[in-house]
Amino acid sequence: FDPAGFCKKGDLDGFRNLRAAEIKHGRVAMMAALGAVVQHYIKFPGFDSVPAGMDAVTTAPGSYGFAALVAGAGLLELGAWVEDPSREPGNFGDPAGLGQYTQDFRERELNNGRFAMFAA
Repeated sequence: FDPAGFCKKGDLDGFRNLRAAEIKHGRVAMMAALGAVVQHYIKFPGFDSVPAGMDAVTTAPGSYGFAALVAGAGLLELGAWVEDPSREPGNFGDPAGLGQYTQDFRERELNNGRFAMFAA
């Protein structure tokens, strides 16, 4: 199902790239949707004076925390979270060793990520 024609028929590399981006954006959106609620109730020590919401990005020390998050995410993106062509897109294994990364879990993650992209 591709009504916009983003992925040409038979283009496996294009499909894998789009699926990896969809999973990645879904994971970020799930964290953002949770963070939008949690930020009003929990503040890290030293960040008590930082306002809630988008104003936190423009107010020090909130801007320093945002810069640290961006730098950390960038380092993980360039080093640890590199796609393996021998696995399906977005599959980084089961790093916690919980045995939960099954086909059912991957389908739930994909659907919950799609919903979270609307929520965030």
